[in-house]
Amino acid sequence: MKKFFMILAAAGVMAFCASIASAQDAAAPEAPATEQVAEAPANDLAALTAAAPEVPLHQALKTKFIEGGAGFMSLIIICLIIGLALAIERIISLSFAKTNYKKLLKKVEDALAEGGAEKAIEVCNNSKSPVATIFATALADADKGIEFVERAVVNQGGIEESGLSSGLSWISLFIAIAPSLGFLGTVIGMIQAFDAIQAAGDISPNVVAGGMKVALITTVAGLIVAIILQVFYNYILAKIDGITVDMEEASRDLVNILYDYEKKNK
Repeated sequence: MKKFFMILAAAGVMAFCASIASAQDAAAPEAPATEQVAEAPANDLAALTAAAPEVPLHQALKTKFIEGGAGFMSLIIICLIIGLALAIERIISLSFAKTNYKKLLKKVEDALAEGGAEKAIEVCNNSKSPVATIFATALADADKGIEFVERAVVNQGGIEESGLSSGLSWISLFIAIAPSLGFLGTVIGMIQAFDAIQAAGDISPNVVAGGMKVALITTVAGLIVAIILQVFYNYILAKIDGITVDMEEASRDLVNILYDYEKKNK
């Protein structure tokens, strides 16, 4: 599943780059229209603004992307696409990992009473949830005593919990990288603004505006990407916490069942 989402992320990056390239071509002939608006008298400016058609949201985003600089903005968008791919993969995996452990525990208890540990292990193998894996590992050591069962539950529980958190370190990395790239673009935009001031020998707004626009757009883009990924990250952590609690409660109940089963068979 991870390979599928990585391929999906790569396809998203390529599609986005293609759309940006077409937007750059479409944005080129817009300069004369800007000059005409600038040359319009002040009393006609309101009428021209009211008559101008609304720019679609996706077109406005593409324009801001180009104005912010394709280099840094592309890196920020790549962080968003890959981070979202990893987050969606985790959400889907955790949805499959979530199970009604009480129903599974009842099936295991019935199978244990009917056919012993082997029958109960067979019931667990029919489920692919982490709780079922812990049950199967514990039942495999049921004949060795409760101490071995508890040790098996703890060890397998740690393995399953680590598997639930797989990929989260990469999502947190993109959460940190996206605003960092935005701030780096801000610094570079400020450098460009000061270079323009030095070349022109003047501190007029027209000279400074270009570099300042790059600085502000990249910062905003980086912060937006980080906020989006942070929301997904916290949601994934909440799901992992819920599954972990279920694993702990189910393991405790299973140990109690095996303890009663051992006492009956002595």
